[in-house]
Amino acid sequence: MIWQTIFLGLMLQLILVIGAKYPKNINIWPMPESVEYGNQTLTISKDFNLKVDGSKYKDKSSILKDSFTRLLDVVTSNNVIEYNFGKVDQSNLLQGIHVVILSEDDQLQYGVDESYKLNILSKGNPNYAYIEAATVYGTLHAMQTFSQLCHFNLHTRKLIVSQTPISITDRPRFSYRGLHIDTSRHYQPLPMIKKVIDSMAYAKLNVLHWHIVDEQSFPLEIPSFPKLWNGAYSRPERYTVAAAADIVSYAQRRGINVLAELDVPGHARSWGIGYPALWPSKTCREPLDVSNDFTFELINGVLSDFSKIFKFRFVHLGGDEVDTSCWKLTPRIQKWLKNKGLNESTAYEYFVLRAQKIALSHGYEVINWEETFNHFGSKLDRKTVVHNWLGGGVAEQVVKAGLRCIVSNQDKWYLDHLDNDWQQVYMNEPLTNITNPEQQKLVIGGEVCAWAETIDGSNIEQTIWPRAAAAAERLWTHPDKLAKDPNEVTSRIANFRCLLNQRGVAAAPLDVPGRAAPIGPGSCYVQ
Repeated sequence: MIWQTIFLGLMLQLILVIGAKYPKNINIWPMPESVEYGNQTLTISKDFNLKVDGSKYKDKSSILKDSFTRLLDVVTSNNVIEYNFGKVDQSNLLQGIHVVILSEDDQLQYGVDESYKLNILSKGNPNYAYIEAATVYGTLHAMQTFSQLCHFNLHTRKLIVSQTPISITDRPRFSYRGLHIDTSRHYQPLPMIKKVIDSMAYAKLNVLHWHIVDEQSFPLEIPSFPKLWNGAYSRPERYTVAAAADIVSYAQRRGINVLAELDVPGHARSWGIGYPALWPSKTCREPLDVSNDFTFELINGVLSDFSKIFKFRFVHLGGDEVDTSCWKLTPRIQKWLKNKGLNESTAYEYFVLRAQKIALSHGYEVINWEETFNHFGSKLDRKTVVHNWLGGGVAEQVVKAGLRCIVSNQDKWYLDHLDNDWQQVYMNEPLTNITNPEQQKLVIGGEVCAWAETIDGSNIEQTIWPRAAAAAERLWTHPDKLAKDPNEVTSRIANFRCLLNQRGVAAAPLDVPGRAAPIGPGSCYVQ
């Protein structure tokens, strides 16, 4: 296998047209770390197949096989292919993809190696595209890249791969590349969540941050405390344990981790519908009662059930926008605070740190919104990841304190802010003003957020896409390949937006705010 790799490398050196430092004439999104390409065209065989000779990965769970099936589906779905190859030179037929995976393991976890190499020669008999990856998850990304190189030729009515020979070496810039969805303000049907996961894979995003519950509704089944989902909007607008586990499995098979969020102590009024003892009083229902041990027994039960479903290393415990007025206005809580030597502010700290200890006991590392850092950052567990959202400059302070950070500043990366156009999203740099290499490593990535006050199944895709794609390239692509001016990538992101439409994803036009409709007739590629 080493000799095969060397041979392919030598052949490519002989016949490649070397791409520019920033290749502008090839439509791949997000842009790979290294791309070299030529000017030849191959036709895809009707018997296009998958070879795994030399691969250590045995695909016992069929992740690779299913990925190849999905690849065939997306590249053939746009037109009817006419497989008459009588006049095609057999050496110009691409017979399939030869995949070599170097690891036997298919455990998906934070920091898994997602790198890959993709080579396509311009001639061969038989001729196969060649993918080499450290893990199956790198291979999934390579498949997505390959799918974007395939086109339907209207003249021949066949699928082609142009600009061969192609040599791509690729890996992500950040290990955490997230999209946040919110099923507490509006319920999202399971098929729609799966569609969102599919579209994330197209853009190489790898974390679905599932904000499942909030003050408005609690739609998730919790076996340890079965009355919690009494706080759902309605009986049909609920997720069973089996449904949540299915979402996690569906995402994992596409290389995507699911981050579950349990936002405490604020944003939790709906919890008390089933368990009123969680409220400070009947008339003052949020934040959760800090003085009641039952509050923490319940959090322990929820996180215990979470640990059986959500296998990602991290759990999100929220901690944002905590208004402690109810604690101050409730006499028995005030008495408890006095006995403990606490005030409302230190009680907030006490609650967050106690919840963190519970999560750690279940094997999780904790993500908290930035208010926890802003109020008592030095007290947070050192494994804490601080999730920035209020604005700029926070990540810089977090990493100086030696903690990890995720960037989601609302002025650029909140997709429900419809005035955040794709250009702003693209130019939002997670490492702004962070120049120390060791501190840069503490920024584990970023996330675009689609809060759902005005989002349901009718418009979630339009709200997310194509703006999330702009963040996806910022988080995936090596800084040297990122455009200094978003106008340089307008054509390429327009092409990706149209590709999403062709794959059944309701991505909105580029040239309108947020999720607005096209303003009139026109080509997909210029709207």
